[in-house]
Amino acid sequence: MPRTSHLVIPLALLSCTALALGAVPGAVAAAPAAQAAEVWTIGAGSTIKVDGFGYGHGRGMSQYGSEGAALQGLTSAQIMDFYYPGTTAGQAKGQVKVWISGDRDNVLTVLRRPGLAVRDLVTKKKIVLPDRNTRRWRLKAGSGTKTVVSFYRGGWVRWRTLGGDAEFTAGGAPVTLVLATGNVAYRGGLASRAPRPGRAKRITVNRVPLESYLRGVVPRETFPSWHQAALEAQAIAARTYAAWDRSTPSSKLYQICDTTSCQVYGGFSAEYASTDTAIAATRFSVRLDGAGKPAFTQFSSSNGGWTVAGSQPYLVAKADPYDGWSGNKVGTWHDVPLTAGNVERNYPAIGSLTKISIDTRDGHGDLGGRVLKMTLTGTGGSVQTTGEDFRLRVGLRSSWFVLKVS
Repeated sequence: MPRTSHLVIPLALLSCTALALGAVPGAVAAAPAAQAAEVWTIGAGSTIKVDGFGYGHGRGMSQYGSEGAALQGLTSAQIMDFYYPGTTAGQAKGQVKVWISGDRDNVLTVLRRPGLAVRDLVTKKKIVLPDRNTRRWRLKAGSGTKTVVSFYRGGWVRWRTLGGDAEFTAGGAPVTLVLATGNVAYRGGLASRAPRPGRAKRITVNRVPLESYLRGVVPRETFPSWHQAALEAQAIAARTYAAWDRSTPSSKLYQICDTTSCQVYGGFSAEYASTDTAIAATRFSVRLDGAGKPAFTQFSSSNGGWTVAGSQPYLVAKADPYDGWSGNKVGTWHDVPLTAGNVERNYPAIGSLTKISIDTRDGHGDLGGRVLKMTLTGTGGSVQTTGEDFRLRVGLRSSWFVLKVS
């Protein structure tokens, strides 16, 4: 099942004025365990605005925090030690299988190129495809478990039928996948896989060396202009996360996805020189847990000044002195509009919204920390939810927020 690791940093993020909601978040002592509920009455003409800290779930490494740490002279190893305390350095190699979620038409279509070949995943036989007078090649489900290989020359022409699932490769060169949203090139192989044998539904899976995979991840997960130590830290965290996901695969057909539910992956088309350098400098490097296995290295854009405890002993809650540097424009945010209609659409059982109550917070940082439990009340009844569920449904940056109702 998908496991949301982070929210990708928005590369076109608009600057916003940092809001001082009190003391510096990382320097505030934990709030008392007993907290009074915060209650807001919502009327027909009410205006709701939201102030808050951070962007994402806050577990593990803060991506903005890694750059803040690099600015203070920390190495990538020191950044890893801070965000994943108790883990140790190790290595991971091999390949990874990535579900390309944007290919949704049950047909795998690629552009022709010299050396393009098709491999039958049942017999393992590979056949080099003719390049002359063809523009595109595709794999489509045939009868039973078969796959039909066709080329385009003014129309689709059946070339051969294979006995099972199949994969395009190009001798190590990138293969360009044709998508409705635009073409994307990928290293390794592109396979058409049937989740259920004998059915027409197919998914596209990129089988790629782990180091090549990272070249399409790191520039999509961080700013390539950041300091080398921050880019190296992202490479180590991303490599480790992929190795962990590979050991706990989401499916028999793939091990990781290409979205924020796993790690954002843009293939060969996303590669960037500075992030390639960081990946090469940390080749094979991962973080290991106490059992010597790849750690669950979750990360998010910004933790707002406090990390959040996670499911593993090395995912701890503590003040982060590196997240709040001046270039972090998502560390604090304010006056984000929230409509009653948005809440009602996402929680239809409440009817018309009349009251929002924040019941408990985690006690870490300003405002009393992130929202743990809250209650939404309306004409149809009340619903209790978590701050994380609420922020994901209504579109807030994090669960560390406070409401302003007028």
